[in-house]
Amino acid sequence: MSKKVHKSGFVALIGRPNVGKSTLMNYLIGQKVAIMSDKPQTTRNQIRGVLTNEEGQIVFLDTPGIHKPQSRLGEWLVKTAQNTLAEVDLVLFLVDAGEGLGAGDRYIMENLKGVRTPVFLVVNKIDQVHPDKLFPIIDEYRKIHDFTEIVPISALKGNNTNTLTNVIFEHLQEGPAYYPADQVTDHPERFIVGELVREKVLELTKEEIPHSVAVVVEEMSIRENQQTIYIRAEIYTERTSQKGILIGKQGALLKEVGKRARAEIEPLLGYKVFLDLWVKVKKDWRNADFYIRQFGYRDEDYS
Repeated sequence: MSKKVHKSGFVALIGRPNVGKSTLMNYLIGQKVAIMSDKPQTTRNQIRGVLTNEEGQIVFLDTPGIHKPQSRLGEWLVKTAQNTLAEVDLVLFLVDAGEGLGAGDRYIMENLKGVRTPVFLVVNKIDQVHPDKLFPIIDEYRKIHDFTEIVPISALKGNNTNTLTNVIFEHLQEGPAYYPADQVTDHPERFIVGELVREKVLELTKEEIPHSVAVVVEEMSIRENQQTIYIRAEIYTERTSQKGILIGKQGALLKEVGKRARAEIEPLLGYKVFLDLWVKVKKDWRNADFYIRQFGYRDEDYS
């Protein structure tokens, strides 16, 4: 009896902001490692999620949404996503079935022209459109780019996601396991904690505030009783007026951010958490190379 082939590879998720890349990756690996929001440009770092089963191992890279940048931070986000395309075995191009083909999709497909990596068209949110309208939507994309595979799914409800996983494995080569079978991400807990705090800020604020916020976890330590983890996180924004909004009347909004974040951090860490949040102002930090790097959104060699 021949030994079963173990397949593995790296798979990038690209697409316009808010098409469901983080939702899909979280669903496929069975755990939340990337924050989700209806705000554009939620994902700022390249998030790696690891799926391991009897077929092998898929390392998903959830990239920042490709868009026309409006700041130095935006330029870095787009460069990160574009560079990923040349470093992976497969590319999943996610589109929103409910919105159909738009200028943002055309912009991304223009970027895909020179990519030699196989590209799958993953039509997400099929639960939001009538089945009769799905094939005309797919045809619009097929006329512009020659996709290796086309898979309609609903990342939120899990529709057809098993098919997507199976098709990915069909196109991967024999390879080793890059991570232990029980590991679902390569990011440290401190990073995920910071992202969960930022997610709650996104949930509770609007207009320009979500885009102007960065979160840095300055301290994580087990208290002397060994039953509580103390976490001090600093929430940075660009203007004093934004700081006042984030704190809220008598600290109400900041308390709610902490309450919601703590509810997700405690199951992640397996401890009770004392979450100490502070709001600070760094004027126009998204256009300041020093702060973009300091907050963990840039490599040293980017210029």
